[in-house]
Formats: sequence, structure tokens, C-alpha cells
Amino acid sequence: MTTRATLLVVDDNEANRDVLSRRLTLKGYDVTVAANGADALALVESQPFDLLLLDVEMPGISGLDVLTTVRRSKSSTQLPVIMVTARSNGSDVVEALRLGANDYVTKPIDFPVALARIGTHLTLKHAVDDLHESEERYALAMQGANDGLWDWNLVTNEVYWSERWKAMLGYEPSEIGTTPAEWLGRVHADDLPRVNGALAAHLAGAGGQYECEHRMLHRDGTFRWVLCRGAAIRNAAGAATRLAGSLTDITNAKVSDPLTGLPNHVLFADLLDRAVKRSERRAGYVFALLVVSLDRLAAIGDTLGPVSTDRLLVAVAQRLQASLRCTDAVTSDNAGATLARHGADQFTALLDDITDANDAVRVSERLQRGLERPFEIDGQQVFVSVTIGIAVSTTGYAGPEGILRDATTALHRAQSDPNSSCELFDPVMRERAVRRFQLETDLRNAIEQNEFVVHYQPIVAIGSGRIVGFESLVRWRHPSRGIVPPAEFIEAAEDTALIVPIGRLVLRESCRQMAEWRRTFGEDAPEAICVNISSQQLALGNLAFEVEKVLGETGLSPAHLKLEITESACISDLTSARETLARLQALGVEWSMDDFGTGYSSLSYLHQLHVNTVKVDRSFVSRIGEDAAGAEMVRVIVGLAHNFSMNVVAEGVEREEHLTLLRALGCEYAQGYYFSKPIDSHAADRLIASQPFCAEVGV
Repeated sequence: MTTRATLLVVDDNEANRDVLSRRLTLKGYDVTVAANGADALALVESQPFDLLLLDVEMPGISGLDVLTTVRRSKSSTQLPVIMVTARSNGSDVVEALRLGANDYVTKPIDFPVALARIGTHLTLKHAVDDLHESEERYALAMQGANDGLWDWNLVTNEVYWSERWKAMLGYEPSEIGTTPAEWLGRVHADDLPRVNGALAAHLAGAGGQYECEHRMLHRDGTFRWVLCRGAAIRNAAGAATRLAGSLTDITNAKVSDPLTGLPNHVLFADLLDRAVKRSERRAGYVFALLVVSLDRLAAIGDTLGPVSTDRLLVAVAQRLQASLRCTDAVTSDNAGATLARHGADQFTALLDDITDANDAVRVSERLQRGLERPFEIDGQQVFVSVTIGIAVSTTGYAGPEGILRDATTALHRAQSDPNSSCELFDPVMRERAVRRFQLETDLRNAIEQNEFVVHYQPIVAIGSGRIVGFESLVRWRHPSRGIVPPAEFIEAAEDTALIVPIGRLVLRESCRQMAEWRRTFGEDAPEAICVNISSQQLALGNLAFEVEKVLGETGLSPAHLKLEITESACISDLTSARETLARLQALGVEWSMDDFGTGYSSLSYLHQLHVNTVKVDRSFVSRIGEDAAGAEMVRVIVGLAHNFSMNVVAEGVEREEHLTLLRALGCEYAQGYYFSKPIDSHAADRLIASQPFCAEVGV
């Protein structure tokens, strides 16, 4: 619905007032009348009008006096004033226009002319009002959005920065100039190439809107994350002549963890960087970094589910935060501690201005004590523990990456030691970590470069001295170190899952070599090749398929392959192990339980898993002749295996007395340095051909 314009007609002549009022009312205006200047001013003060028709000559307060008073509070666009005068060329008209009148009409009034002038000034007023309302709405929206505005004249290379834009960076309006350098000169050096690239692409004609997230230097010396958006105005030729847009401070969203509300790794890295720089400037300033890792969070998550796990993480963060705020804080009065979320199951804590490493250790212990009480999460009690790695600035660091690396190294050290829940970094750890990293890199390259070779240790029948088989043992032919024994790389291979491709290589090469021996030596060839299978290979579930494939490709009969698997590899998932081993035995492949007696030995496992051979660990064999317990353990294992119709291989046979006792106990097979160390395939060929151990047992 259109609102009727409101007019105030001021004239001391009643006839004039009535005529104007009636005719304007008929034209759709809402008309109010005043008989003198005093009444007119009172009405203007008490209610709004869209236009004022004001007689110049009135007794008492004249029309010019009324105009002067009105203009003190209302501009010519807020309340247009049309003067009504009987003298069109007189000084009154000139004076009225000087005082701020918008227009004038002369008496006697030409009504069509008066209507036209009234309409013109009302249209202008409404346009100005609409513009003002639009500007207010836009200003209110921008104030609500908390954005800064900018407008870059690309022709003059001058930029308008809104007051909010300047305030976002900590400056007063008069402290920022009009050049683009006010913006680009404050962009973080690492972000500047990306900002310039995005600007150049947009100005060159790339479609859409310019948009770029980057960091800008605040007056206080910190960097704030901002989102800069804009769009170019182009001339008829398509060249950009103007670029305008907004700047939004997104620091909070960029640097806080959405789940816990703690600083995230982005903000924490900045705080850590400042601490490093502070340690360079201030003698005696010491800080520490704690990397706090929640133990078994994945297992807890499997039980609780993702929603409850998130609630647990929030509760843990609050508990850790409270522990850091304890009144017995080790930091000085002017310092503090900052907790941040570092990853899915990790937090970091920056201890500022401490005395020494002992302070950091005490804080770590306090954090661990703070988590001893169980958490109540959705009706369930949940116990949480943490492992902590500590690095102290006294080690000397050039940037945040170094101290974070060392604290993480200390954490990994603590996690690898079952008797430790907190470790303080020392340089030896770094050297160890560097060596381990290099080892892992070399292992990956070794697989690609085919540097792994297989050596073979003979398995001898104790009764006849005949070589009945070989155990395949992997060796690493390192390009600079020569042959590397497995003790130096198997653990790293298992930790990185590289043991799986290495195991496949050994299986394939062993089967190929055994097939060659069967072709070369016929009935004199060994009966079986024994290949070690890692727990990770067994856990994959496709071991039987891989073995069948290799046997087919190498042409080796399943009867001549025996797999060696440790107790612990089977027991970690007994059901899966039973199924895999059953499929292998269905193929005709036998298997040995390796290192029996050193793991989670259970008599029931031997029967459940249908073990073909039990291998007595070298730790028991080596004690034969040294104490009665060693011989007794071997006797028990041999007797147990025979009761289950299994044969026995004794590992680590090194002396004649070992062999003598094993023969007396009825042990069928033996291997060890007494017969031969692991040898390459050419040396193994010579052993098979000569069968030297038959003579030693009188065959």
C-alpha cells in the first residue's frame, strides 16, 4: 500500500489556507495547516512532514524566520520547503533560497505549476530517503557481518579503505593511506605469491569472484587470517578499471578446534614460533613443549561410537586444561601454559617461562594424575591414560618444527617402552630417530632395487645326518654396507608393514629355488623348504591364495613347502589363523610352530591348529649342558609334540653335546651352526651334493 505524502501549509490568510488545503487533499495529499509561524514550528517539531509550503510574509514570526529555524535541524532533502510569495522578483525570494528554501511559487498561485513543483521535490526527497535507507541497511549489514570494505580505483591506483577495514588491523582511520601497499605490504610473505596470482588471474578476466584466504600483519605484530573477496568492474573493452570488495577476519575459525574450542595446530604453531623467537632474544628464557597422546583411543572409539568419543575428547580437554591451571603452576607470574588440539588423539601444551626441564616433567605428571579419575560418558565409565613426550628449548631450536619434531620423537620413545609413560627428549633420541628414518627409506628403496636375497640353513635328520630341508632366511645386500643381517632391519620392516612385500619376495624365491633343487638332484634333493611367515602376512587373510599362486608359478609341489609361523602370530587372531592354516593344509602345505615355548604357549593351540612340526627355540637348546632346566624344557617340548604326533626340529644346535642329548630325547631334526650357518644357494648346492653330515653320524 502506498503511503500518502504529508504536507504542511503555513499561511496567515485563512482563505489561502483553505483553498490550498482542499485542492491538495483532492490530489491525494495528507494536508495539515498552520495559521502562523509559531504553530508551524510546533507542528514541525512534533510530527514528520514530507514537504512544507511556507508563506513568506506573516505577522510575528515571518516565513523566513521559520525557514531559518527549520534548517537548523532538517536539511533540504529531509524536509523540502517551497516558499509562497507575492513578489516573484523581490529580495525575499533571493533571501529564502540563500537560507535553504528548495523552491518558490508566487501568488496568485498557479495550481498546476505548484503541483508540478511539489511532485518534483517529493520525488527527489523519496529518492534521497530510499538511498539513505539503503545505505543504512548496507552499513548495518556490514557492521553485523563485521567486514571491512575496500574500493580500488585501478586507473588512479588509489584505494578507499573503510574504517572497519583499518580497525581490523589495529589502526585509526588517519593512520592508513590510500595505496594498495597498505594491503599487499601487510600480507604474510608465504601467502603473497598466492594473493598476487589470484589478483592477476581475476584482473586478466578469470570468471567469477576474486576470493583468497591469507594472513595479514596486525599492528600488534601478530598475523590474522582474513578472507578477501571482490569483483572487478570493466570498461567496454573488457579491461578492469575498478576492483571492490570486503575483508573478513576468519582467525577464530581458522585457528580454533571446532570440537574442543582449544587452539588448533595453526595457532599453536604461531605461539610456538613466538616462543622460539623470544628464547633467541631473552637470555635465560626457557620454555617446554609437551605432546600428549591418548592411549588406545581407537579401541575406546570402537566401543563408545563417534558421538560419545567426541564427548570424551571434550571432557579430556577440559580436564587437561584444568590441570594446567592448577595454583601450583610451575611457570612464573607473568607466564602461562597453553593447551591445543594437535590431532585426532593428541594435544600439545606450551609451558612458557619455566625454570628447567624438571618443571616440564612435573607438569606432565600432574596432567597424568588429572586423568586418573574415570569419565562418565553417556552412562558409561571410561578410563583414559596418556603418554607424553617433552622437549625443552635449552636444546636450541631455530623454529617451531624442530622442537615439535623432538617432542614427538620423545613421545614415540615413550610409546615403545611399556614401562614408560613420559619421556624427555635428548639428542641421542634424535640420532636414533634419524637412523631409523634412514633405515626405513633404505628398506623401501631396497624392495624397489631388489636388494634382498635369500640364504639357506640346512635342517638335518639327527638319526641319519641327511639334509632333509632348508630354512629360508632373508638377508639384505646393501649397496654400501654389504650383507645386513635381519636383526638390524626386521623390526623396522614390521613397524612399517614392509615385512609383507619382503615376505612375498622370500616366499617366491624360496619356492623357485626348491623347485630347481628338485629338478637338479631328484631323489637326493631336500624334502622341504621352510619359509617364515610374519604375523602381518597371516593377518591379511589371503595367504593361502598367495601361496597357491606362487606354487603354480614356480612349479613346486605343495608337499615340498613348509611354512613357519610363531605362536604369537597365531594367537592374536586364533579363529582367522585356524581358517588360513586349514586352507593351506588342504593344499598340501605343512606348517611349523616356530620358537615354541617363548610366547603365549598353550597346549590346546597345538591340537586346535593341527601343527605338523614344533621348533624348539634356540634359547632352550643353548642351555643344554649348562643347567638342568634347559635340558628338561627340551625334554618336555619333545614329549608333548610326540604325544600330538608332531615331529620336532631343534634350533640353535652348536655343540656335540646338544646333538647327543637331542638324539637321546628322540628329537628328529636339528639345525644350527654345528652343521652350517645360513649360506647362499650355490653353497647349499654343494652341501646337498656332498651330504657331509651323514659321515658325522656314521651313515
